[in-house]
Amino acid sequence: MTDAVQLRYARFAAEEAPGRSALYEEWARGVAGDAAVQAVLSRIPENRRQPPLVFAVTRLLGAPLGGYPRWRDFVLRHADDIVAECTVRSLQTNEPLRLAALLAVLSEIDGPVALLELGAAAGLCLYPDRYSYRFVGDDGRVRAALDPSSGESPVVLTSRVTGPLPSLRMPEVVWRAGIDLAPLDVAEERDRRWLRGLVWPGEAGREERIEAAATIAAADPPLLIAGDALAQLDALAARAPRDATLVVTTPGVLVHIPRAHRLALIERISQMSARWITIDPPGLLDVWTPPIDPAAWPGFVVALDGRVRAAADPLGRWWEWRTASATQES
Repeated sequence: MTDAVQLRYARFAAEEAPGRSALYEEWARGVAGDAAVQAVLSRIPENRRQPPLVFAVTRLLGAPLGGYPRWRDFVLRHADDIVAECTVRSLQTNEPLRLAALLAVLSEIDGPVALLELGAAAGLCLYPDRYSYRFVGDDGRVRAALDPSSGESPVVLTSRVTGPLPSLRMPEVVWRAGIDLAPLDVAEERDRRWLRGLVWPGEAGREERIEAAATIAAADPPLLIAGDALAQLDALAARAPRDATLVVTTPGVLVHIPRAHRLALIERISQMSARWITIDPPGLLDVWTPPIDPAAWPGFVVALDGRVRAAADPLGRWWEWRTASATQES
């Protein structure tokens, strides 16, 4: 089992951390060559052993943001606590910047809108109407800017857009709710620390953005339900206002759901009187219209009711419109 840990962390150090977090690259490379730490991590369930999750848990428990020797010492001294905490935690990358890639799709939907997010974590992606947007070109110049009616938000989502810029507008959200196996309450400091801890060291601006979004959510909390999405979906959807368009969103969550359950959930959404917005790896689903070649597709797929709309960075840092629908500019 330690061989599996070694391979997983070596791959993370070589392929995922470079260019994003030098510290996580160092930690992962250290784990890959350290039998004692591998033995500790092998005690964690396989689906809770991802490097970003383990690293975030150690930080939650007090691991210092220092070099690998200091982190290693912390892991060996707190092995039981780390194993126990990882067993009940999951990756909850509640990145509001994803909304920058989803706003153009939301702009296609007539309001008012009732938003229902699956895998909502703390619900930070349920406030597209409360954030400001700055869409920039490759040269860094602003191509489009949108703000809430009250003015510029404390959360400004800046995203790079290549190619045509579609028509954009702020959505009118009248109801916001979500389902998560373990919802987070941003009124609780421990949950806020967990959200901050999921930010990789070196990712400039993310922690501040998440903290500012958490403050917005805490002032007007969404309705968050704990449980399985498939089991809870119908009951929660029934609570949405009847005079609003129900929009179900699955931003980045489907990849974490086993295939059979994932397919059943998508089938259930398709049977509802609702619109479905998602952002997923291109090879995860076979519902894309038109079909796409996962090997040639950049980033993730942004889709509305399975119809491809854009290619995008998984966290919304960039996106490219891929449909011939109305645009603001060529």
